[in-house]
Amino acid sequence: MDPHRLVLIRSGTTRLRHRVGSGYLVAPRLVLTAGHILRDGESGAYWEEIQVRVGHPGRGETLRTGAELIWIHPQDLDVALLLTHDEIDVPGSVRWGHPVGRAPLRYEGLGFPLASAEDGRDAEHLRGVLPPLSSGARGLYVLDQEPAPDLRDDGRKAWGGASGTAVFCEDHLVGVVIRDDRSYGNRRLRALPAHCFVQDDGFEALLRRFAGGPPRLTEIGAALPTAQPAAERSPAEQETERLLWSVLGGRITYAAHARALAQRLGYTVPDSHEPTMPDLAALVAAHPRALPSLSSTLAPALTGEGERTRLTDVLTRARAGGLCLLLSLDECEHLLELLRGICKEQPTLIPRAAREALRYAWLPDPLNRTHLCADDLEHVVEHLESLSDSERVPDGTPSVPALLRLVECVAAALGREAGAELRSWSDQVAARTGIHPAALAERRTDAGRWATRQSSPFSRVIVEVSRARTEPRESYYCRILLARADGTHTPLHEAESAPRTPEEVARRVRDAVEVVADELGPTAAPHATVLVARDSLHLPIDEWNPGAPNEFVPDQPIGAEFCITLSCPEMSDLVRGREREHRRRWESGDAAPLVVDDERVTRPRLRRLLQTTHRDATQVVLHGSPEQRDALLELCLALGVPVVLWDRRADCPADAAGLQQLDPTGPLADLPERIRVFRGAAFDEPETLPERPALVWEEHGRRPRPESLTLHDPPEGAHAP
Repeated sequence: MDPHRLVLIRSGTTRLRHRVGSGYLVAPRLVLTAGHILRDGESGAYWEEIQVRVGHPGRGETLRTGAELIWIHPQDLDVALLLTHDEIDVPGSVRWGHPVGRAPLRYEGLGFPLASAEDGRDAEHLRGVLPPLSSGARGLYVLDQEPAPDLRDDGRKAWGGASGTAVFCEDHLVGVVIRDDRSYGNRRLRALPAHCFVQDDGFEALLRRFAGGPPRLTEIGAALPTAQPAAERSPAEQETERLLWSVLGGRITYAAHARALAQRLGYTVPDSHEPTMPDLAALVAAHPRALPSLSSTLAPALTGEGERTRLTDVLTRARAGGLCLLLSLDECEHLLELLRGICKEQPTLIPRAAREALRYAWLPDPLNRTHLCADDLEHVVEHLESLSDSERVPDGTPSVPALLRLVECVAAALGREAGAELRSWSDQVAARTGIHPAALAERRTDAGRWATRQSSPFSRVIVEVSRARTEPRESYYCRILLARADGTHTPLHEAESAPRTPEEVARRVRDAVEVVADELGPTAAPHATVLVARDSLHLPIDEWNPGAPNEFVPDQPIGAEFCITLSCPEMSDLVRGREREHRRRWESGDAAPLVVDDERVTRPRLRRLLQTTHRDATQVVLHGSPEQRDALLELCLALGVPVVLWDRRADCPADAAGLQQLDPTGPLADLPERIRVFRGAAFDEPETLPERPALVWEEHGRRPRPESLTLHDPPEGAHAP
């Protein structure tokens, strides 16, 4: 990888540049990049003007010149070649590579992601691991990042601009970055392999013309890990070596195991290689599935109870210390194969089972959606390997991983015959890792009971929002439940409980609403109930903007996207009899709403109205000054009024006319939807529609108590700051 060949690409029109991307000079006038950064996202047409800057901005002079699109892939792969207007003299030539084998390779690249942009675009040194087995059905390379940016508050992609980055392994160009993968929290990129396009006739002809010869692919495999001198070995290697000595015999035994393990993991092992125990420890420390894979060959040969117990202890301690994952390479590949078929046939089954069977586990984002994509399976499996299901096990035996509980539930849902292969897989993993048969049998019984229960579909989202008062910036704690029509709830646990900005909270609410919307169907508008304390009823939560969901759809506040209403369960703890009054008002029928639009209405007068002439009123509409509204709002809630509407921007009763456009006293059932439509119009025309309606909507029998949102202690293996 030569920093002098780095290219910054700006494409657009003569009036405005619309796209920024990265590229790499593969010949004196040829720039390799991703095709999508050269196109207009709306029309799909290629931009008429392209400007490039060649060279690393921190490594000497850079050259600015124009360029034109000279080649795109005939099968629409996301790759392109640009021809620069000027010839750039860069010494050396590009070597092309094709990663082979199973072992992960180190990779690196140079690009211009948005995350590194301050005054201008700064070059970022991308680096990490390329695991060949993670390519998936689409054939793209996975790039697991070591340094990875956080998600941006403004909704823009932190990796935006990194597309087109050339990917190098062992100083060979092996691919081009074409997109990021937000399912992995910005730590994973996807790259188009070089072998997919370098043999195209048009590409090859251009390389012959401008580079002096066709591209030649060289197969690249990961180098076999070998031990460092004793003084330089990492703590992980030293601990691994100590654990291995406890379960392996003499030199011949561990040497044979080391060679077989290296070959199984995809490394090329020379005939002359004679591995030592430190070499085996280095191999195990370098690959998170090496120790489980080694144990799969050791376990059948250990006949003594003491030997078997020792191996179980080694595996348990190694996992607890982060030295390895749960599954061997064979076990992981077999499970992924089985789950891919399930994702294809029943894409909702696995996330539904995970949310129900692992209610108190911190689930990865793909399991907090309705449909699970096969591309996310590897991430899901790896996450659940590190979690226990937190149930009891016989003394002296390992805890049952959350992954096995999930597999048992999926198998039970599939039925006896269809789930047999998954149950057989669980049996084998439990036997190898020393999980007690009684513990697995108990989970299998629980799974069978779960599968016989038909869960009601999700009907809405419940969000508890509380201010993070010790934070210097405006931020909130946010906890989310998915509610069903039968009154049951499923919590969405996150990997961390941390203060969020309003934009971050809005994004999480929108993601949860997507889950519910999938089950509601296309005709019903999703509904989110936000639980707040009394002093937070004024928060403009419906105005919080999560940013654009993608590069095509513009942003809008969550209150314009779906129905957002408020609830204040705290009042029921403070006012005796409130729940009784609340129920009575809902059951009283369609009593006329009470409209308060007179500054002379005081708290005592409103109390008399709500206890006499409007004793059965289900709805109150509050106008007037903010001070009057705040006092009367709390009184309405204390007296069990379930629906209260007001305008946050109103200063006096004369402002009441602004809300008339949404028919505030019209049919009650449609009120949340009328407000949603009004909020959308107000977002589009804020000057002509300054009103900001707020709505308390507490439907009887469907209001969760605050304690139902309390986070439980995290299960063993989970982390929450």
